[in-house]
Amino acid sequence: MIAGGLRRSAARGGGILLAGLFIACSGFQSALDPKGTKAATISQLTLFLVITAAVVYVVVIAGLLFAMRRASTRTLAFAHDDIEEPDRERTRIRWVASAAAVSALILLLFMFVDVSAARSLSQVGGLRPLRIDVVGHQWWWEVKYPDLGNPHNTVETANEIHVPVGRPVFIKMTSDDVIHSFWAPNLDGKKDLIPGHETRTWFRADTAGVYRGQCAEFCGHQHAKMAFFIVAEPRAKFESWLTSQQSPASTPTDSLAQAGERVFLSASCAMCHSISGTGAGSKYGPDLTHLASRRTIASGTLPNNVGNLAGWILDPQSIKPGAKMPPNQLDPAALQALLAYLGTLK
Repeated sequence: MIAGGLRRSAARGGGILLAGLFIACSGFQSALDPKGTKAATISQLTLFLVITAAVVYVVVIAGLLFAMRRASTRTLAFAHDDIEEPDRERTRIRWVASAAAVSALILLLFMFVDVSAARSLSQVGGLRPLRIDVVGHQWWWEVKYPDLGNPHNTVETANEIHVPVGRPVFIKMTSDDVIHSFWAPNLDGKKDLIPGHETRTWFRADTAGVYRGQCAEFCGHQHAKMAFFIVAEPRAKFESWLTSQQSPASTPTDSLAQAGERVFLSASCAMCHSISGTGAGSKYGPDLTHLASRRTIASGTLPNNVGNLAGWILDPQSIKPGAKMPPNQLDPAALQALLAYLGTLK
């Protein structure tokens, strides 16, 4: 009964492991489900290394088992016959030399494939790349689309990166405080953001979709809640989004939203955040000009809806302890007005 239970437990564990492996191979944050040129190259390299290592492992274990079986069936020699025959010694030397030669060839193959993949990853091909500037903060991502010809058309957003499908994206990165790491596994590998130093990477999304990224370098208490989303969309839709983001915040028309704008400008909100077209111009926190158009708040921590936004405004420390946004003591009327105003920032 015990043996049967062990077999059932092993089978159940194996099933769970296989299910986990299959689940891990897909998703909007998986290096095993590439949706871009660089990610596909990295995935192919990983697959080649894993398969080759698995074959080598199987061959080595099979050879070990064969040797153990042969040794167990060999007739024991007398003490005076323990000197091996010359032919057997030469055969053993040939096997060892052959194994060493195969190992060296496999290592050389690994080096060749790795260097080829690295050269492929370093080359930005195709259309003229779109430039995006990213700055890492504890714990959110500042994103800019610079317009060098007309700085007034520079787009600034946070924690959400829109890119056109099929066009390379060139990202210049730095950090405002500690070392962060930009990682969108469906599209690219990891790249560190270093204070006082500029690093660069690029990727190209070949399939439309929304892909989750994550800071991959421990950067403090809320490192796990420093996510971002990359929205890959057709070029026409991306251009429409970019144009809408270039416009200043719309002026509220109803009395409740107008009261909310006054709350925003008179409370501590304007001391940390900026909204274009208003008197709020601080760059300490994320730009909120088009806050209502974003999918999440608090760097991917919560879906962007009225309830979550209200909780975040009143007590961000209960949601993201250690975040640099302080609690805000607003009465219900002021909070409702502020939420109405923020809802117009699309």
